Amino acid sequence: MNETLQSNAARIRQQFAEKRVQGLRAKDAAEALQLPEGAVVAAHQGEHTEPLKATALRGEWLEILKALEACGTVMALTRNESTVHEKDGVYQQLSATGPIGIALSREIDLRLFFMHWRAGFAVTESAAKADKPAMRSLQFYDHHGVAVHKIYAREATDMQAWDALIERFASGADDNVAFDAPKPRKPVPPDADIDVSGLRDAWAAMKDTHEFFEMLRRFGAERQQALRLTQGAFTEALAEDSVTRLLNDAAGSGVSIMVFVPNPGCIQIHTGPVSNIRPLDTASGARWINVLDKGFNLHLRTDLIGATWLVRKPTADGIVTSVEVFDQSGDLMAMFFGERKPGMHELEGWRDLVAQLPRAGQREEVAA
Repeated sequence: MNETLQSNAARIRQQFAEKRVQGLRAKDAAEALQLPEGAVVAAHQGEHTEPLKATALRGEWLEILKALEACGTVMALTRNESTVHEKDGVYQQLSATGPIGIALSREIDLRLFFMHWRAGFAVTESAAKADKPAMRSLQFYDHHGVAVHKIYAREATDMQAWDALIERFASGADDNVAFDAPKPRKPVPPDADIDVSGLRDAWAAMKDTHEFFEMLRRFGAERQQALRLTQGAFTEALAEDSVTRLLNDAAGSGVSIMVFVPNPGCIQIHTGPVSNIRPLDTASGARWINVLDKGFNLHLRTDLIGATWLVRKPTADGIVTSVEVFDQSGDLMAMFFGERKPGMHELEGWRDLVAQLPRAGQREEVAA
């Protein structure tokens, strides 16, 4: 690393440490420095005295994830701008076809898009209190320095296996990775450019939910645009508080649900019941709805919700119903389904639950 880069890295490390002492989370601290989180982590490579240390990993993403099985229980974290999905478990049954990977254990259920993975680091961050253990993690970033997936060591993690993994996959040199500036958002095509009749016919002819993405591509429709153009036939707009209502009703009924949180590089999935639902309003004005269950946490910014849709997709096993939540920029925050597997019909309990969700513009009756 040349002298200028070393000087810049030292400045970033010092400023980042100051933000962390102020209580900012790593992502927020990086944003306060007007830098992508990946660039901030990369600046912590090499010898220095700041609390966070980073070791660059070789780009053998699938093999790294496979090697995690020997570490036992860890915590998988996938997030986007508005939602965080945390799941404890063991990385198992990993495979890939080209750049598309999958992890298929009950606890760690992932869809991986390695074409979006640019850099990975083993990270150790000392705790602010001397009596607390350091936080150990593996962190992976896309071409813009945005986190696509993180893995945290837990108390039950085999740290000898963890250290062996890092030694095996460490790049052996500081990675002077360059991240690209964010690309301009792709504009939504005019509705007049979409063959709405053809889109509806293709939607009605679906036999598998995975056909949905190819259908959007074929008709050139943006995802939420397609939901709007098929409203009344296959979709319904839901009230802004539907996510909170959904989670509370799922907890009350005990129905097993699936919670998907996506970003361009990873989709992380929880399958099972939820129980401990907690709202949180912060002094900064952020409003969260949280699932705080053993082994599964979800944190979703309800104040950033722009639209929520009830979506019905035909399949060979019958209609599959989902609730899709978008932020105010039009990005997908999360998707909710009833638990199901291929060859199984959708849970009646899930259908009953979503049938009771308030529709957009609908006011719930209040008892006198």
